[in-house]
Amino acid sequence: MISRDVDALIDTLPDPTLRDDSRALATLMAEATGDQGEVWSAKMVGFGRCHYRYPTGREGDASKVGFSPTSRGLTIYLLSGMAGYDDLLGRLGKFRTGVVCLYVRRLDDVDRDVLRQVVDRSVRHVDQTVRALGALPRMSDMPPYVEE
Repeated sequence: MISRDVDALIDTLPDPTLRDDSRALATLMAEATGDQGEVWSAKMVGFGRCHYRYPTGREGDASKVGFSPTSRGLTIYLLSGMAGYDDLLGRLGKFRTGVVCLYVRRLDDVDRDVLRQVVDRSVRHVDQTVRALGALPRMSDMPPYVEE
């Protein structure tokens, strides 16, 4: 189940396909994290909190996974990054990547079962790293995912 704030944000989206995709993605992320989600900024939705700490002393909280609905589709945030996900990304479908982002025009462009596996692995990867290091490091220092 997703939070009222997340549901309210999704309701404001003008495009019905983007609303449906956002609701499906929110449900997937809520199931993967066990968290109802929260609106982190005007249009960013995050699920599961974790703490990050950089060698510079900068630290704070972030969501483990999240997304932002935009006029160009969905930006999916995976705090674990993309390194070590080639086996899944090769089967995902049509998307682009950034350092911690998947850009998807519509959920129909990707295999939802594979997307679920990507999100699940990312959540496990973040949890694994926080257990090992006490907080998430800078992305360049993120250890590789190891299947437990």
